[in-house]
Amino acid sequence: MFSHVMLGASNLDKSKQFYDALLGTLGAKPGFTDPKNRTFWRHAGNTFAITAPINGEPACFANGATLGFMAQSPEEADAAHAAGLAAGGTTCEDPPGWRENAPGGRLYLAYLRDPDGHKLCLLHRPPKAA
Repeated sequence: MFSHVMLGASNLDKSKQFYDALLGTLGAKPGFTDPKNRTFWRHAGNTFAITAPINGEPACFANGATLGFMAQSPEEADAAHAAGLAAGGTTCEDPPGWRENAPGGRLYLAYLRDPDGHKLCLLHRPPKAA
């Protein structure tokens, strides 16, 4: 359904450091920056990017929006959450953990905000029991 996700960033170096740490724990290689100063991460057939807003206005988060990243295990979600916090993110929502009554079944969720305030969710969906 999606071709890519791109978020605005006020400090591209700080945001690259944040996303290299967070996405690196999920298996992504460090992001690469193109000649237009946009940084891209490609992993598992997906593309994520950051850029300075093209209109020259400050980057801001979308109120009510959450960007979710898939984790292969609760431990990987916790590691990505910790890496993001260590790289300048802030925790939000409930602490990382299992949500028993989540839409679509049991989920492990870990929420944080990036340096620009974008809300992120690290999500692990366990395999369905046979």
